[in-house]
Amino acid sequence: MPGGFVFALGFSLPLLFWFCHAQGWPFWWCGILFLLMALPRRGGKEKGGSIVTFLPRPFRFLPSVLVALLGIAAIFWRTSLSIQFYPVLVNLMLLFVFAFSLTQEQTLIERLARRLEPGLPESGRRYTRRVTQAWCLFFIANGAISLWSIHAGEGVWAIYNGLVAYLLMGLMFGGEWLLRRRMRRRAQDAAHATAPGETPHA
Repeated sequence: MPGGFVFALGFSLPLLFWFCHAQGWPFWWCGILFLLMALPRRGGKEKGGSIVTFLPRPFRFLPSVLVALLGIAAIFWRTSLSIQFYPVLVNLMLLFVFAFSLTQEQTLIERLARRLEPGLPESGRRYTRRVTQAWCLFFIANGAISLWSIHAGEGVWAIYNGLVAYLLMGLMFGGEWLLRRRMRRRAQDAAHATAPGETPHA
């Protein structure tokens, strides 16, 4: 199955949860889509941009296996409970990936940043490590709320995991982007202030 289709399906799945709730459809039908997501990628290899490639090699098969088990459980028992654990699983997987990268020479955020800026300075390395830590905290909080929403009823669960969680993630991305631009502007101003032939500002 094409990797791009699987990525789009996985990303849009929480929106489908919300749509199913609005239409009064049972969530367990999503188990069929879980099985599609768990199918091997075309060519049997993960593309370099897949989040799975940031996992330690022995663990790269786990996401597909866990998603398949959730799908099978939903279809076999016709229950939405296993479907509702999907956002929790996603947050746990992302937390593991980001936290594991903190033990490596380059964090996940630094590796992504170097694709756009190969000559990332030392200050950039420190910043990307802090951003990676911030995302770890986000996934802990988001995963905890997703777990709580399971016990709060299908309506609350669908709204949070199909809408609110996306908005929070967008705020996280947007806030980090604005902060990065501000820090880069400050660094450029400092470089201009200390350029040869100029008097550094106090």
